[in-house]
Amino acid sequence: MMAFVVAPGVAVELVGLRGCRWTSVKGSGSGAGLGSGSVSVGGSGLWACSRRRCGRWVRMMSGGGSVGGGGGGKRQKKSRMSPGLAQALDKYEPVVGVEVHVQLDTRTKAFCSCSTRAARTPNANVCPVCMGHPGSLPVLNEKVVEIASKCAMALNCSIAPFSKFDRKNYFYPDTPKNYQISQFDLPIAEHGFLVLSSGKQVGVTRLHMEEDSGKLIHEGSLSGRLADSTHSLVDYNRAGIPLCEIVSEPDMRSGQEAAEYGQELQRVLRFISASDCNMQDGSLRLDVNVSIRPKGQESFGVKVELKNLNSFASVQRAVDYEIERQAGVLDAAGKVIQETRLWDEKELITKTMRVKEGSADYRYFPEPDILPLQLPSTLLDQWKEELPALPADRRARYLEEFELSDYDAFVLTDDIAVADYFEETVAAGAPPKLAVNWIMGDMIAYLKEKKKTVKDSQLRPTGLAELISLIENGTTSGKIMKDLLPELIETGDSASRVIEARGLTLISDEGEIRLLVSEILSANPKEFNEYKAGKVKLFGFFVGKMMEKTRGLVAPQMLNDVLRDMLDN
Repeated sequence: MMAFVVAPGVAVELVGLRGCRWTSVKGSGSGAGLGSGSVSVGGSGLWACSRRRCGRWVRMMSGGGSVGGGGGGKRQKKSRMSPGLAQALDKYEPVVGVEVHVQLDTRTKAFCSCSTRAARTPNANVCPVCMGHPGSLPVLNEKVVEIASKCAMALNCSIAPFSKFDRKNYFYPDTPKNYQISQFDLPIAEHGFLVLSSGKQVGVTRLHMEEDSGKLIHEGSLSGRLADSTHSLVDYNRAGIPLCEIVSEPDMRSGQEAAEYGQELQRVLRFISASDCNMQDGSLRLDVNVSIRPKGQESFGVKVELKNLNSFASVQRAVDYEIERQAGVLDAAGKVIQETRLWDEKELITKTMRVKEGSADYRYFPEPDILPLQLPSTLLDQWKEELPALPADRRARYLEEFELSDYDAFVLTDDIAVADYFEETVAAGAPPKLAVNWIMGDMIAYLKEKKKTVKDSQLRPTGLAELISLIENGTTSGKIMKDLLPELIETGDSASRVIEARGLTLISDEGEIRLLVSEILSANPKEFNEYKAGKVKLFGFFVGKMMEKTRGLVAPQMLNDVLRDMLDN
């Protein structure tokens, strides 16, 4: 059970998962027996989640409070809210929406046969189509449609029976055609949702396909930006790479929720192999729209788009800063203007980039060189069958079927390869909790040290299940197996063959252990007599002598039982 104390007059938000039961255990707090998800409570007293194996966290809305331990839930760092943000949240309600660009995992670009692999040489993966040469015609990559459709299904979207491509017209050096092929009024999918780890449901407005632009390199600039550069270079290797743009509803109310949305979306897209979603490589890019409105007001405020968000931590910090900034503008009787602002990670502030354009500025019109899409239901059914179980579904199953903690379920479902490895290990006979401990402990630690993933491990799930079984039945010890684990990961050898070949099987025969203990006691009469006289701490001395004599190759529990019996009797 996770519990914490709410100080008098302090408002907090309890954040848990679906199935979380917040109960006022003691005191005058309001909201006893509230159900799952995120709920605000006030008053003083002790609050707890009564669900088994629960470990929950709290996010302070104002004032103070203390968090109590317990359970195996997902650990979160205490968020430190600035006084300015706390003051803003007392008066205004933030409204946050997220636009995500995902680079799809295809071998070739969206409308030509150029490779999507990263090239060291600039402008190596280009052709007349992606360079916009006169007379060249685009041909739609079928794999792009397949992956986009699977993304839509995973996000519970309705796939349109009829969709089309459009030209988004603008002049900029990174767009060689002077337009981007995108989708405007008839996207491939709309009206979906994503459930966050807190249980909150965030709507997905639309999902559409488009092509990426090239990359500008601003030379002679200390900041890497155009403003203080001497000249710019253009690399068109990225131009034409397929993207999905996923636009959320403005359902989020904080930087934390925006970051959580991005993290859960990343998990889902990785699970269906749509993209590697590495933010540091630019294959997952988040732009966040932030506005605030006085509490109780129905209409939205003026939104500001935030860019240059290179991590989920940056997303949270940037949104929280922008909420505070906009509140300051309104409190000073100013007006928030619709604009695009860049997040400066060094200064931890947002800076004006440009005044925001409207869709009319891009002069959208239907792409004349690509036919509209009409996807047959049989093809959509086939793609849906190919989807794996999604992170939320697996987490729920791990909690109920395997009785894992929330923390273990979350860690496992961060990576589909790890989740698959775990399930195969359990299917091979390993107890679920022991399988989690070995996979997420020593195994992942070693692989990370070697800059490898679980896919690189030569130790298959059946081999890990065998290793765990050898420890459980007393054939060998956990310490011996931990020492051998790196070798087994690299070679894939059978644990049973290795310990037998090297003589690492534990002595578990009671008669043999009694004989060895007798020799130890005879060789140490002084310590034996002192133990009999009441110096019971010498028990550890005799255990050490036995370990030394057997090179640690003795069943620990059997040794303890036999040694205590022979010393006491």
